[in-house]
Amino acid sequence: MLNKSQKVKFVQDEAKSIDKFKVIGIVPISGIPDRLLQATKNKMKPNAKFIFGRKTILKKILEANAKTKHMAGELDNQSVIMLSNDDPFAIYKEFKANVIKLEAKPNQIAPDDINIESGETSIQPGQAVTELKAAGIDVQIQKGKVVIAKDKTLVAKGQVISLAVSKALHTLGVMPFSAVIEPAVIFADNIMFRKEVLGINSETVTKDILVCFGSALALSLDRGYVNSYTVEKLLVKAYNNALYLGVEAKVPDSGIIEKLLANASMQATALSELKPSE
Repeated sequence: MLNKSQKVKFVQDEAKSIDKFKVIGIVPISGIPDRLLQATKNKMKPNAKFIFGRKTILKKILEANAKTKHMAGELDNQSVIMLSNDDPFAIYKEFKANVIKLEAKPNQIAPDDINIESGETSIQPGQAVTELKAAGIDVQIQKGKVVIAKDKTLVAKGQVISLAVSKALHTLGVMPFSAVIEPAVIFADNIMFRKEVLGINSETVTKDILVCFGSALALSLDRGYVNSYTVEKLLVKAYNNALYLGVEAKVPDSGIIEKLLANASMQATALSELKPSE
């Protein structure tokens, strides 16, 4: 525990250290397992610095530096300050890459459907079988091995996980929850990036661009707007329309005469096959 003078020095030193970095982030850590926090910190240590402390201390640090004074209001009850010189989007992606699976606890809400697949398990017959059956799982013993007889949605999305189900999931090694650390905001180049923006990745952007391009192309073709993307399709459409009109109007022009002769030949053949009525 730091005394008052040590706290003052800590605030002053860390406020000065902010000037060494171009990127400042506020990272909420409430409910984050210690092992994930430490693993993320160690993995990012070469390219990032983390300042830990109570909210009041972190707030003083941010307020003591003119560059970060406006960020003090972004602090959660449990947060850390992250300092780096890397690209904000690369930093966010690195945070998101550190994910751990968590077991289900009683009374938690299922984030998605929790499904159990049929098949042989590595569980030994005994008390574990009783626990699986208590959760409503169809379990059989075949040749001394525990086998789940049928696929089953054990808990639907949004439903409460019971004690019996949580025990069964633990026995089966199913971890339906996950934990990940997400920066709430990252400040860089006088721009405040929030996680909704930082979460945009190249795959999402590419997909959105393709959808928008497809809609714009369809609209341009429908309205006959000529550009480098539509000109070829519009020329083909115009040619086909002109060809159809020429055939219907029986215009003996180049490119149409062949179709007119073909149509005339088919009509002549059809007439020759007609028998005169008696």
